[in-house]
Amino acid sequence: MKKKWFILRIVLIIVISVVLGTGIYSWNAKTMGGNNLPMPFGVGVAVVISGSMEPELAVNDVIIVTEAKEYAVGDVVVFQDEYSLVVHRIISADGEKIVTQGDANNTPDAPITKKDIKGKVCAKIPRVGAAVDFLKSFPGTMMVLLLAGWLYFKSTRMENKADEAKIDALRAEIEALKNKSEK
Repeated sequence: MKKKWFILRIVLIIVISVVLGTGIYSWNAKTMGGNNLPMPFGVGVAVVISGSMEPELAVNDVIIVTEAKEYAVGDVVVFQDEYSLVVHRIISADGEKIVTQGDANNTPDAPITKKDIKGKVCAKIPRVGAAVDFLKSFPGTMMVLLLAGWLYFKSTRMENKADEAKIDALRAEIEALKNKSEK
């Protein structure tokens, strides 16, 4: 039983650390660097907010973005345009000059360079973007941290109660042995 609570507390400490660490990293990247898609270890997560890539990507799809050395025509890439992220497909590439366009759009975007590209979309998780956006918000992060903290302290209290019950049982047994030996 003790091992179970110990493992639960370790998992909760890891969750709290990851949530706080990624939150601080993302906040720093956005506020200090103007980077809307921080990519620690070359991987980023974003939520699709427009229908420009339908039917392949819909609003509220979560996309996993990875850095790549090369980009080819047909790749769906993410780049930062001023202060927002754009997720569009490469329709032509000429050296460093790349032209993108949303699958649902009639006209191509203004040309960009390879260095403007954050990465390419390697996976999507349909329709969970609203939940991810909430968890990335301050109230969502606080909710996760409070829940993890509550579970941590609850597990500690439950373990202490179990220890107290064992101690009480030992005291009762000692008292019974004392009474038996006095007779």
